[in-house]
Amino acid sequence: RDLPRTPCTAMASKNAGPDLKRYLDKTLSVRLNGGRQVVGTLRGYDQFLNMVLEEAIHEVSVEERHQIGECVIRGSSVCSFECLDAL
Repeated sequence: RDLPRTPCTAMASKNAGPDLKRYLDKTLSVRLNGGRQVVGTLRGYDQFLNMVLEEAIHEVSVEERHQIGECVIRGSSVCSFECLDAL
């Protein structure tokens, strides 16, 4: 059975990849496969959704957080992301 599909608002076009320009220099919460979550400031990205986060924090649980600093997240491991700042 075919379900209706809603387009991702971060996609610029079919071949151009994601358009994350409006999220640059904003704080993102990125949910990764395996239930991992990283929060940091988006400094860069590419057409594969690879992201560079600055001042990143790995949130293991509500009580446990680990400072990462600058990190690169492979786009294929991103399940979802949320902007924590006003756009």
